[in-house]
Amino acid sequence: MTLRAPWQIIVPLVLAGCSDVVSTGGAPPVPTRTPPPSATPSAGSELREAAPATFETRTDEQGSVVFSVTPLNLASPGETLDFEVVMNTHSVDLGWDLAAQSVLQTDTGVEVGATAWPIGGGHHYGATLSFPAITADGEPILDGSTRLTLIIRDTDVPERVFVWALAP
Repeated sequence: MTLRAPWQIIVPLVLAGCSDVVSTGGAPPVPTRTPPPSATPSAGSELREAAPATFETRTDEQGSVVFSVTPLNLASPGETLDFEVVMNTHSVDLGWDLAAQSVLQTDTGVEVGATAWPIGGGHHYGATLSFPAITADGEPILDGSTRLTLIIRDTDVPERVFVWALAP
C-alpha cells in the first residue's frame, strides 16, 4: 500500500469539483449552444408591433442640484402625462413640492400645472411628476403640438427648463 501526501488527494478532488464535465467513461460531451430567449421565435411573433416611441432624458445641472427628467408616457398618455424626475445633490435638502412648482407648456399655447408629486427629501430623490393629459375643455393637451416644455421653478435656481420635440 502506497501512502500519498494530503495534497495528492486534495488537489485532484478540487480540480474535479471545479470541472463542469463529469466523466462517465465514454466520449466527452459535445458543447451545444442554446439561443437566448429573445432569438427564439414564439408563436405569433412573426407580426410584432413597433416599440412605442421613447423620449430622451433631459438633464439640468444648474446650481448645486442635478435634475434628470424622463418622459414616461408621451407616446401613449393615459389620464396623465408622467415624468420621472431624479434629483441629486450633496448640499441642499430635496424636500420641494414639485407639483406646486412645475408647469407643462405646449407650442400651441396650452399650459397646465402638475397634479401629483410625492414629496421626499434627502440628497438623492426621484419620483413621478404627473400632469393632466386633458385640458379643462376635454381636449388632449398634446393635440397639434410639436414641442413640449416642462418648467420647474425655485429649486435652488429660479427656473429649470426641459424641452422635447413631439412627432407632428
